[in-house]
Formats: sequence, C-alpha cells, structure tokens
Amino acid sequence: MDVTYIKVAGHWMYLYRAVDRAGDTVDFLLTAKRDMAAAPRFLERAINLHDVPEKITIDKRGANTTAIESVKAGAYVDILMRQCKYLNNIARQGHRAIKRITRPMLGFKTFRCARIIIAGIETMQ
Repeated sequence: MDVTYIKVAGHWMYLYRAVDRAGDTVDFLLTAKRDMAAAPRFLERAINLHDVPEKITIDKRGANTTAIESVKAGAYVDILMRQCKYLNNIARQGHRAIKRITRPMLGFKTFRCARIIIAGIETMQ
C-alpha cells in the first residue's frame, strides 16, 4: 500500500494504490486529501473488493498504521503489518507507469477525468 501525487486542475491530488506480491494492482483511490479518513476508507474498500490480506507492507506514515489497526479491530482479524520503506518498493515501482503516461499530459483538467484515465491505466497494467 502506497501513495503518490497526481496534478489535477493545478492542484496536487493523492493516488492511493495497493499492489499484490507480483506487482499487480489490487485497488486504487484518487482523493483530494491525504488525511486520517482517506487511508482507512481506501483500505476498507480494497478489502471489500478482495479478501483480507495476511500481510500489508507500508511506509512509516501514521495514517496507514491507524487504518490497518482500525480494520484489524473492526473485522477481528490478524493482519501482519510491516513498516519498511525498502519492502514497499513493489508499490512504488508501480507508480512509474502512471507517472510516465500522465507527465506529458501536464496533469488533468478535472478530477472526474483523472479518475477515469487512471482507472484505464490500472486496467492496462
């Protein structure tokens, strides 16, 4: 699970992405704010679309830790949480494809357009 920045209408928006062990995208969420509400919302959505993971690798950001702890408490499951920036490289490398396509576009004009195009990029991957 990782976050990157995308420029939409001249403002930086946040793209949450979850990838599996092979580097395939599990789910993504484009949001205007990177706060304590966005991380749990993304994680719960990813878990609802797929099964509960055994391990989640994240960076050392507090919102991600809080999100995992709240999901563990709410669903009564045991999820191993690993906080290491080097183990999170698979998720970070996945941002390359999105950045490579969106950089020549100089950002997006609308939030809706960004969400639709990123969904297409993720589907192609």
